[in-house]
Amino acid sequence: MMFWAGAFTLFELARYDSSLPMGNQNLICLPHLAGLGIGGVSNGVITEPYGCTVIAVLHLIFSGVLGAGGLLHSMRYEGDLGNYPDGSRAKKFDFEWDDPDRLTFILGHHLIFLGLGNIQFVEWARIHGIYDSAQGVTRTIQYNLDLGMIWNHQADFLTINSLEDVMGGHAFLAFFLIIGGAFHIATKQYGTYTEFKGKGLLSAESVLSYSLAGVAYCAFVAAFWCASNTTIYPTDLYGEVLSLKFEFAPYFVDTADLPADAHTARAWLSNVHFYLGFFFLQGHLWHALRGMGFDFKRVGKAFDNMEDAKITAG
Repeated sequence: MMFWAGAFTLFELARYDSSLPMGNQNLICLPHLAGLGIGGVSNGVITEPYGCTVIAVLHLIFSGVLGAGGLLHSMRYEGDLGNYPDGSRAKKFDFEWDDPDRLTFILGHHLIFLGLGNIQFVEWARIHGIYDSAQGVTRTIQYNLDLGMIWNHQADFLTINSLEDVMGGHAFLAFFLIIGGAFHIATKQYGTYTEFKGKGLLSAESVLSYSLAGVAYCAFVAAFWCASNTTIYPTDLYGEVLSLKFEFAPYFVDTADLPADAHTARAWLSNVHFYLGFFFLQGHLWHALRGMGFDFKRVGKAFDNMEDAKITAG
């Protein structure tokens, strides 16, 4: 993923034309970087591409580091963490799939790192600034930590139109994730809480199905958000808002006049997110059924038996 991000950013930089609207140039990575205020963006135009080049090269370098780390762990270290001595750092992350305490210990660390990522985003907007399409410049954003606003945006967050409110939501989410992470790390099975933590219900298939459901939900939200919101996805970076059509399957189409076979960045992102979310949802259902004990091989055997069956007169 990091290699693709770095390589594709360099590819887009090579074909970027500052005389044309960014949203109409079939770009994916550059609008995201511009939205973060990278590249000296002014009125939707990248004026300092050096910053984007640095980000792309760093992604390529770190992709090599991650690849080397993967090879190191696969070739040098034990594949089973249970083989490490008790008390070692690696042993702390050894687990069985039906061990709620160990799984929530790992989950807690993931939540904390997600919370730290939210803090980094909020602080980046507060100190460096992000692109504000209303003013056509990169400006610093002071988060609005109004709990009433956050509560009221639960149902209509797709129409949010204030960057301060967006940052406030991320700040609240950071607090919520870190508290949740600490809770999952600290709590152990006790009484009826043992069943609540999933004792007897957890397996590799079920945990994978939960993860796929979460990714599918995020993909669907991102698709509709990108298709309709012009605060987070400005029109001068992503193109005009989209229209939802229904044929064989739902899909988003551009509303702006474009050359033949051309699409806005908004159309690319929305449709890719939507269909990835759809297939992640199918994966969730597949693995959830397997986690419940359903054997899909029986389906094939049933069809084979139907072909071999003979119809006899009664």
